[in-house]
Amino acid sequence: MKAFVAGATGETGRRIVQELIARNIPVRALVRDEQTARAILPPDTELVVGDVLNPASLTAALGDSTVVLCATGAKPSFDPTGPYKVDFEGTKNLVDVAKAKGIENFVLVTSLCVSQFFHPLNLFWLILVWKKQAEEYLQKSGLTYTIVRPGGLKNEDNSDAIVMQSADTLFDGSIPRQKVAQVCVESLFESDARNKIVEIVAKPEASSKTFTELFQQC
Repeated sequence: MKAFVAGATGETGRRIVQELIARNIPVRALVRDEQTARAILPPDTELVVGDVLNPASLTAALGDSTVVLCATGAKPSFDPTGPYKVDFEGTKNLVDVAKAKGIENFVLVTSLCVSQFFHPLNLFWLILVWKKQAEEYLQKSGLTYTIVRPGGLKNEDNSDAIVMQSADTLFDGSIPRQKVAQVCVESLFESDARNKIVEIVAKPEASSKTFTELFQQC
């Protein structure tokens, strides 16, 4: 297995890279600025410069990767096209290249509540709408996928247990990014994670389950 990570220098992406490296899985990280990335990512990460909005750069960037993990996301800005470009167009480009390359597994991180149009997050240039469009594009691509929809993201890890449910059944809650990264990486090894949408939060009162149990119940 060789993992390609898009959004590798983001808060969630960098944790996915760390998690993969900890599992001794070689990583190619898509970055826009090599110097910045070098300061953020583990030293044995292979850095490839490219941009999800530039499909030509992606073909070379994927190289000999066998799986793709996408943790890209538009940053809040005054550009109304940001979420469309990054969350939909960029993911679509990555899906197309992954399909052409025969990628074995595509893990996409989106968000809870993507199916709710009247959600406050859609005030940020319809970000959930475009994430949902990206999900649907991946689902129709023919690629083997896992779509991970986390609740509100926390930078600090905690000991709360992961709660995992199927699509459109969790509507609030938060989760540390470290746990999101763990779910993404574990999904590569769990047959019950294939071609599923999973929604995840973390709760102190929840009973702890193995990743196999979590994916089986969705």
